[in-house]
Amino acid sequence: TPERFEELVENDEALMLDTRSKEEFKEAHIPNSIFIGIDGDFAPWVGALITDIKQPIVLITAEGMEEEVVTRLSRVGYDNTHGYLKGGVDAWKAAGKEVNSLNSITADALAIKMKNNLAGTVLDVRRPTEYLSQHVIGADNFPLDYINKSMNKLDRNTTYFIHCLGGYRSLIASSILMS
Repeated sequence: TPERFEELVENDEALMLDTRSKEEFKEAHIPNSIFIGIDGDFAPWVGALITDIKQPIVLITAEGMEEEVVTRLSRVGYDNTHGYLKGGVDAWKAAGKEVNSLNSITADALAIKMKNNLAGTVLDVRRPTEYLSQHVIGADNFPLDYINKSMNKLDRNTTYFIHCLGGYRSLIASSILMS
């Protein structure tokens, strides 16, 4: 239940891992949850970003995917899953709990903002080699692989536009920054 889920987060200091689709996460997610979608490079990003394999985890999954997510976490050594949110984000909202959303911006819209000096800072979360081969002029390389070690380089009062190749890594980075 949403109440029990919240207790696990608070009492066990469990990390809320949202494994739904990018679109579902952008539309509505639980504040402070971390997105690592099951449909992407799930295992490598879990391993890179959740550095403590004993970290208690609670899941937000697409309905019917709970067992698959637990299995895939276990395959890479994460055996401390304490549960999942039955009914997902819909149950959370029905219980009157807060949700957040994320905005996407097209490359053209960002270009206009940058041209008119209305943009914040563009963070390119791709690997350094990808960044060096081609990147948005003025973007800072902020590789997702090292985000946990680089957080002190960011200013809470700055607007960031997060960029990657297909949106998966930028959504992971955005969820971490928001949390």
